[in-house]
Amino acid sequence: MYDWGQSAFTTTIISAVFPIFFISVASSGLPKEQASFHFALTTTIALSVVAFCSPLLGAIADRRPIKKTLLGAFTAVGVIATLLMVFIGEGQWQLAAVLFAIANIGAAGSLIFYDSLLPHLAKNDELDRLSTAGYALGYVGGGILLAINIAGILNYEALGFATKSDATRASFATAAIWWAVFSVSLLRTVPEPAVNPEINRQRFAIAAQLRQTFAELRSYRHALLFLFAFLIYNDGIGTIIRLATAYGTELGLPSSALIGAVLLVQFVGIPFTFLFGAIAGKIGAKSSIYVALAAYAGICVLGYYMTSVTHFYVIAALVGVVQGGCQALSRSLFAGMIPKHKSSEFFGLFSVFNKFAGIIGPGLFSLIIYTTGSSRLGILAIIAFFVLGGLLLGFVDVDAGRQQAREAEDS
Repeated sequence: MYDWGQSAFTTTIISAVFPIFFISVASSGLPKEQASFHFALTTTIALSVVAFCSPLLGAIADRRPIKKTLLGAFTAVGVIATLLMVFIGEGQWQLAAVLFAIANIGAAGSLIFYDSLLPHLAKNDELDRLSTAGYALGYVGGGILLAINIAGILNYEALGFATKSDATRASFATAAIWWAVFSVSLLRTVPEPAVNPEINRQRFAIAAQLRQTFAELRSYRHALLFLFAFLIYNDGIGTIIRLATAYGTELGLPSSALIGAVLLVQFVGIPFTFLFGAIAGKIGAKSSIYVALAAYAGICVLGYYMTSVTHFYVIAALVGVVQGGCQALSRSLFAGMIPKHKSSEFFGLFSVFNKFAGIIGPGLFSLIIYTTGSSRLGILAIIAFFVLGGLLLGFVDVDAGRQQAREAEDS
């Protein structure tokens, strides 16, 4: 149920409600361009902190039986920071930025250890099904709470709120509580994975362990190749996620339409995430990811020609079809190609690559706008990430990677 709870933070705080609140309320009095700059910079700083700390955290968790402890600690940090967002007033963008950064660090950090539990909870042939089921539950949980929050914000007077801003702040509290409540089940019922005794006996410094992580991953050639393919195509996915509402705003869409599109992605994603899990069982996770990448390339083309609200919602629906399945299968594919006793450490690296998603793409997007004056060409250029990522994915031999991981576990 952790996906169910944590996705409420993703939808309400990262994707839909808080970004609009930050620009219109917390940054009241600032030019919108400056407010957007502050928001983007805060996001970059928070993700960079987690990205650079991920290998260290993963190495520590692989040497001590504390995966669940660290998962709970980062969850608590994220929940508390989200809950404190209730106290953000008009013009208090500095407080909003600090709390948003801390909440992002808590959320992203918790996912390092949540993802690292996956290889310990399922057999190799069950990883795709378990991972896609988790993402689908996340769509349901995040979508349900987002729908509740939207209804509360739109009907704030009937609920006794003096202003729409007050109802918006209440949605931050519901996201925090939802996240906390649905984290309890995992923390109470899932057993702490045992630490490999050989790793536990090693006494060299964690810093030395980190230096060896990349060298060790080089021994798992196909897992390493997949990580680089994932870095490239996931940057395209992250760019679409981060720029969608900005692109919609440029078309003059109201905030309610933008939030509605995020909600549409959530609920369309529920059945299709399960479907991708079933498809992976028939044609394999790698082939299923190729299907998603082809769809994303098509989405970029549609984005280039988009001229209306209807087009925006069609694109949102298509994103919902492929987003959850592609991300879930990427996670499970990597999990199957690494040894279980290195799961936290290697998933720390996976998290580094994941956290950098949507950093290069927006830079390319901005550069194209600067040089050509056309945001449409910027959207079209994102296709390059899916093409290059797909080409590199072609060099990954999944069966060989899985066999190598199992041999490492048995040695």
